[in-house]
Amino acid sequence: MSRLSHSKQLRAKIRLAEPCLSAVADDFWRHPRLAKMFPDFLFMLHSIIRSSVPMMMVAAESARSRADSDPVAAQIAGYFSQHAREEAQHDEWLLDDMVAIGMDRSEVLTRMPSPTVASVVGAQYYWMFHVHPVSLLGYLAVLEGNPPSTKELRKIRSQHGLPEEGFRTMMKHAQLDPHHRDELYAQIDELSLNDSHASLLTLSAFHTIDQLSQAFQEILDSHRN
Repeated sequence: MSRLSHSKQLRAKIRLAEPCLSAVADDFWRHPRLAKMFPDFLFMLHSIIRSSVPMMMVAAESARSRADSDPVAAQIAGYFSQHAREEAQHDEWLLDDMVAIGMDRSEVLTRMPSPTVASVVGAQYYWMFHVHPVSLLGYLAVLEGNPPSTKELRKIRSQHGLPEEGFRTMMKHAQLDPHHRDELYAQIDELSLNDSHASLLTLSAFHTIDQLSQAFQEILDSHRN
């Protein structure tokens, strides 16, 4: 493992942890009542996406504050600033999709996300402020590392009779995320990571996988009756 690049090491570790997320996600996407659960899924997704740009801006600022004495922080500050610009307005795209399928904009924006979703995002703020902002790369490796294809999304939509408007942002991300994934792993491989940094990347990725799995399970559980 140590002979692999940092990004390949991280990907190998993510593959070990991903089956739990894949299993519950498959249960969700194949569920006969998917159409009823779909708005809750979009809300969960929006709750995460709306945090992306503010979180990356905080990561960039945290990295800049350490840059004079921390080479890794100096290397990632620009990446986070650039990626924040790339992700701008994506939450609005998704909100427009939600309104297009009949969801109320004001209700979406005032509805309280679950503690699980708050944990997905909130853990990153703790690590960025109190450990190191490189943690966010582990989070992004999960969210952008294995995007569904447009073919898979069309198949799901067709099988369950879901509205095309509800998939517009996901379809865009299916096209954008492979490029973002490649940029992310290239950035990781440029970093002078030590064992502590690598451990934090892994911890961040594993936590993200675990909490996303729980978030999917909560949606499934809420529609059992």
